[in-house]
Amino acid sequence: MTTDQSASGGPRPTSQDARDTGSPASTDPQSRRDPNGVPASAFNDADQGKPTGNGPADATRATRKRISADDAPGSNADAPADPAVPPRTTDAGTGKDAGTGKDAGTGPDAAEKAPTGKVADRDEIAAGKTATAGKPAEGGAKTDGTSTEGESKPDPWAAFGPAPEPVPTWYGRLGRRVGRLLIHEWTLAAVASLALAVLMTWPTLRYPAHTLPQDYWDPSLQAWQMAWSGHILLTEPAQLWHANAFFPERWSFAFSDTLLGYAPAGMIGSGPEAALVRYNIMFVLAHALATFGAYVLARQLGASRTGSAVAGAAYTYAPWLLAQAGHLHVVSNGGIPLALAMLARGHGWSLRHGYRPERRHEGWVYAGWLVAAWQLSLGFGIGLPFAYVLAGVVLAAVVIWYAKRIFWRLKRPFGQRLFVADLIGGLIFAGVGVLMAIPYFTVAQLHPNAERTIDDIAVFSPPATGFVTAPGESRLWGGLHEGARSLLPWHPEMTLLPGFVLYALALGGLFFSIWKVRQRLLLLAGVLVAMALSMGTELFGGRFTYVPLFDHLPGWSGIRTPGRLMLWATLLLGLLAAGAVSAFAVRVREIYAERIPSWPSPWLRLATLVPLLLVIAEGTNTTPHPVVPAQPAAMRSVDGPLLVLPSGQNHDQPVMLWSTTRFQDIVNGGSGFTPRQLEDARRVAMTFPDQTSVDYLRTLGVHNVLVLRDKIAGTPWEVSVDAPVDGLGITREEIGDVVVFRL
Repeated sequence: MTTDQSASGGPRPTSQDARDTGSPASTDPQSRRDPNGVPASAFNDADQGKPTGNGPADATRATRKRISADDAPGSNADAPADPAVPPRTTDAGTGKDAGTGKDAGTGPDAAEKAPTGKVADRDEIAAGKTATAGKPAEGGAKTDGTSTEGESKPDPWAAFGPAPEPVPTWYGRLGRRVGRLLIHEWTLAAVASLALAVLMTWPTLRYPAHTLPQDYWDPSLQAWQMAWSGHILLTEPAQLWHANAFFPERWSFAFSDTLLGYAPAGMIGSGPEAALVRYNIMFVLAHALATFGAYVLARQLGASRTGSAVAGAAYTYAPWLLAQAGHLHVVSNGGIPLALAMLARGHGWSLRHGYRPERRHEGWVYAGWLVAAWQLSLGFGIGLPFAYVLAGVVLAAVVIWYAKRIFWRLKRPFGQRLFVADLIGGLIFAGVGVLMAIPYFTVAQLHPNAERTIDDIAVFSPPATGFVTAPGESRLWGGLHEGARSLLPWHPEMTLLPGFVLYALALGGLFFSIWKVRQRLLLLAGVLVAMALSMGTELFGGRFTYVPLFDHLPGWSGIRTPGRLMLWATLLLGLLAAGAVSAFAVRVREIYAERIPSWPSPWLRLATLVPLLLVIAEGTNTTPHPVVPAQPAAMRSVDGPLLVLPSGQNHDQPVMLWSTTRFQDIVNGGSGFTPRQLEDARRVAMTFPDQTSVDYLRTLGVHNVLVLRDKIAGTPWEVSVDAPVDGLGITREEIGDVVVFRL
């Protein structure tokens, strides 16, 4: 390696020299030189302990190394300086080197001391090691030849420095993450929703293996549906739609809403008791999900926590829903607001703040579409209107999006990934809808009597008085509204009171709210439209409201009870109420901030909870929980196909529940309509046992007939059950309280 020792402006090292140095300074013409004019190659030679031929340069280099060692943590600050070289001083006013006039924070010295992530001087490393370990460098002397003996004293100021940051362990990091998850708003909201559901549905979980809420007719049917879907998907998935009930009918699982989305729960346990426990647990969880979903939707739209809690409680525990306690497919509506909240979150949109592109996230979009598809799988009674609402929202969003781009010249980002998420999610939702609809269209073709007519809709259409009439299960209003209910033709589906407290809060939300005036009017319009549709044919004969939907929308004719559309009015009323309560909470915070002292702020904060407490109080119920008839022992041992007598809509639904032990084929069945073949079997079996009924049942393929002695009082079988069977080619056997006829 050669350098020009004669002058500071002499030739520079060759490219090979630059490669040998291996430091960033070797490629920079300015950093290659010492402030005193010493070439960088001299420093490199000094680093290697080689003489450079420049005495002053060597002395300067030794001084620099001593300063570097003194600056290191734990170095001896009182060590004597080299007498041959004057110490470097810095002007306190300018921050420059007093000897050279250059900036003290620049040049090779600064490059060696600055934390650039790369060590430029091995002597500096040695000095650091010596100071840290409190031992002299290797050889007992510094690299400049001076002795290190007596210089390895600990820094007296080190005790006053900050303690080193502890390195967390993996289980410490996991614990912190779990702790943050447990105190997250969504976790607390979910736990509160579950606790409220247990309380408001009590005593559903008191004797879950023996009782059912409301009655044991439709709940028995729905308990069987969950058990059947879980059983058949584990054994013969191809036979899902051909259930063991309504033998020998095909597609019998599509005779009513299926609750197919609860099939995973049906895979746990077997038999009637497990089916009852499963139903009661899902009944409570459905209430919890509805509260949580409405809370999340209100929060996503911009409401406060208290306002969102009001919306969640009002949506789940509206008095009119107490009459639907025996219909799990109606109570299971929490996927609707939850899916809407996820889709809004994924698109970065809220009612209060509008569209915020920076908040877009396609993961939430996928989740929203999947939740919507799951909600649709629970049944078309609630899911079909949701599908049409979702389609309307998507269409309106697309129109508004392009209208703003074309007419208002607003170019807002959307993103290809978000578009793909919507496309894939929408196709999944539509695919689930089509696959679910095929069996129902098949049933409509095979059983023309299953189709609804506009006259059927008129039977269940509530008048306007239904919106202020509570069902008998309402603890607060049930007794007071008994007279009003007696005037309704079919009060279980016509008592549509969402709550007087909710009405009042929503009315206040029209004048005092966090929502803009335009948004309040849109919410009010939605409430009025939902109420008009809920009246079916009662409002102007339905010619401008329900009938056009009935005639033109695919599948809408299968909705028998228009009053259940009150679900949408309740949700929108809850959002109006959430706006009012949120505005009240904001005003309370302002008053709290203005008070000096802040008393009585606790009472003001508690006042924001009054609307929530009133909504919950109005939703309390007196829902009965009857004991389900016990399964006869014969149902656990007799093979199918079989017929259980007496047979009827209310008698057959518990029989379906009893069949969950073995899932043998049974002629019995209860659903939204009665197949003609089952009607014929019931009519012919009225004279059983006789030759005509025996021959007919044999034609159907029935092998056994079970007659329940404790159910035949006042029926023809009360006498004929003990009649002689000689000449009929059948045998009679007693198994407990059941008479078994083997055909």
